[in-house]
Amino acid sequence: MNDDVQGTIPAGTPLSTELLADMHAYWRACNYLSVGMIYLRANPLLREPLQAEHIKRRLLGHCGSDPGQSFVWVHLNWLIKRDDLNVMFVSGPGHGAPATLSNAYLEGHYSEIYPDRSADERGMLKLFRAFSSPGRIGSHCTPETPGSIHEGGELGYSLSHSFGAAFDNPDLIVATMVGDGEAETGPLATSWHSNKFLNPATDGAVLPILHLNGYKIANPTILARIPHDELEALMKGYGYAPHFVEGDEPEAMHQRMAAVLERCIADIRAIQTHARAHPDDIERPRWPMIVLRSPKGWTGPKEVDGHKVENFWRSHQVPIADPATNRKNLAVLEQWMRSYKPEELFDENGTLIEKLRALAPDGTRRISANPHANGGVLRQSLDLPDIREYAFEFRHAASEYQSPTAVLATFLRDVIRRNMTRFRLFGPDETASNKLDGVYEASDKRWLAETLPEDADGGALSIDGRVMEMLSEHTLEGWFEGYVLTGRHGLFATYEAFVHVIDSMFNQHTKWLEKAKNELDWRQPVPSINLLITSLVWRQDHNGFTHQDPGFLDVVTNKSPGVVRIYLPPDANCLLSVADHCLRTHDYVNVIVADKQPHLQYLSMQDAIVHCAKGIGIWDWASTDQGHEPDVVIASAGDIATMEALAAVEILKQHCADLKIRFVNVVDLFRLMPDTDHPHGLSDRDFDSIFTRDKPVIFNFHSYPSLVHKLTYNRTNHANMHVHGYRERGNINTPVRTGDHQWRGSLFARHRRDRSRSAHPQ
Repeated sequence: MNDDVQGTIPAGTPLSTELLADMHAYWRACNYLSVGMIYLRANPLLREPLQAEHIKRRLLGHCGSDPGQSFVWVHLNWLIKRDDLNVMFVSGPGHGAPATLSNAYLEGHYSEIYPDRSADERGMLKLFRAFSSPGRIGSHCTPETPGSIHEGGELGYSLSHSFGAAFDNPDLIVATMVGDGEAETGPLATSWHSNKFLNPATDGAVLPILHLNGYKIANPTILARIPHDELEALMKGYGYAPHFVEGDEPEAMHQRMAAVLERCIADIRAIQTHARAHPDDIERPRWPMIVLRSPKGWTGPKEVDGHKVENFWRSHQVPIADPATNRKNLAVLEQWMRSYKPEELFDENGTLIEKLRALAPDGTRRISANPHANGGVLRQSLDLPDIREYAFEFRHAASEYQSPTAVLATFLRDVIRRNMTRFRLFGPDETASNKLDGVYEASDKRWLAETLPEDADGGALSIDGRVMEMLSEHTLEGWFEGYVLTGRHGLFATYEAFVHVIDSMFNQHTKWLEKAKNELDWRQPVPSINLLITSLVWRQDHNGFTHQDPGFLDVVTNKSPGVVRIYLPPDANCLLSVADHCLRTHDYVNVIVADKQPHLQYLSMQDAIVHCAKGIGIWDWASTDQGHEPDVVIASAGDIATMEALAAVEILKQHCADLKIRFVNVVDLFRLMPDTDHPHGLSDRDFDSIFTRDKPVIFNFHSYPSLVHKLTYNRTNHANMHVHGYRERGNINTPVRTGDHQWRGSLFARHRRDRSRSAHPQ
């Protein structure tokens, strides 16, 4: 690699000879620990010759990106300590935890959380043995990793998480290591545009560091194989001021990195200082970013068994696969580990020598101990208005129509007004479409790109807006996750068919919550992710089949019952009650399904509060059993399904006057589950008291019928449950009116189709 390629590197050597030597030694200690985690189960400091029995029986982990990540961390420590900076580090490369773990361990914070892994030889060995061991430490940045908010098990979300963390955190700098393999993912590609939404007057800063180490698992990476000027143009096109640090000779690379990082921090401070002094004269800045081109597996073996390793994809995971059975390769491993000179780095107790310990920041300035990376310690409850002030008033149940989300918008408007630094509304260009545009009375849409005069007509754009819109569900969800993981609150509204875009992100976040909530006492509760799903399968007036898929609920029910909730409020007042509840919770993903179109309204505000608190209930006013054992139970879950089911009751009243009907509405979907399987589940006794033990149950359901069967399969009366819901035979389905009722749903829409087909056979 050509050490003469310096890109936009400032001239000079900011590091003294002594400081450079110390920082290089600290980096060697990080690299030594990273390799030790992958290979060693004994002899952690190589105080005797390396033997086969010192090697783990199964070698797991990823080594290739660790040296580059630790290189950046060491340099961040230098400036944090010198300038008293508030810095988070987000590790984007897949399975790059050894670098984060090594630095957290050397800073001392890791041992504070896990005292058995103490800062000595015994604790080091326990750290090595725990790494990639069943039930212990993962090879990516799991919730168990101090200093991390970013689950590294899936690529593509480092930048969006980082910008989410920076919003409303004016003192915070988020240094984000973007892997060049990660940079090939769709979510990462769109998240570069997050710089158009960062307000330098009120937000923190994100410093992207694109790590070009050249290779993925077994292939070169795209951005590492395009010309320098093309890559520079790409980053400038995204709106950044790129700085390049390129090479492989450590001394020169340390000086270059120090100069570039010092320049980038100075530029960030200059941008913020100007914006905060002139808040009415802010133009979108060109934030700095760094391209770090270093060898994959840097400082590792050059060659193993005749194959190139350093600066090639073979260094991605475990560069030496068989040291326990191959004496030649055991010697290569020993030579590699001894090249870091551990005897110079750790004292006789196995503790990092004092001179090097002094390089790390102190207290919460340590990256691994930054409070924002354990956002629950900073969490403040929202100041919420009384939902009774926003109630939709009507004279009689099922007599008036109203858009539930339009009513919710008036509530959210005032939530924003009361919480201007800790609440944001996220959505992919659908706030007005989802009838939530009432929030614009409190806040514009966030925007730092070019604006035109006509933009003010219909939801203005401004640099301090609280409404975050971008046509990338991935980026929005990433912002939202970064925002809540650092202690703030929000709501994400999106179309039902396309919430599937974030299926995988939802999965990753729930796994994070499950670990953090149930296994890690030191991680404090974070605000919940609140997803409002609108534009429902049953009301696609012109979109049709492509916009019909309610299956996200199936995805949600597969996750840990301790961290997921599903609510299907049947009307506007119930939606208010559910939203108020969800915004008060923490450590959940709350999924709310509510249509945006006008609907019949059923419950007063007080009745809605009681009904939603119970999660399920018998509507006496819609029933004819008068408290006795019914002949049939008609149940519903979902606003459109409820409207249709009530229409069915009206038809039955006309044609079967003596039939005793019990009408049941379900708001909290997990009430259908047994209490042994979900915290919100009903006991068998309570379930039977509602659905009976032996009467037919006609259940009109918002989503796929199989989901209700899945949740109730072991209930006493399951054999008598007849569930009607969405089936994969969609089309445009504009609602029709019959008498005083409006419906177009699963049960009776299917009945009409079947009658039509029998009358007009194909």
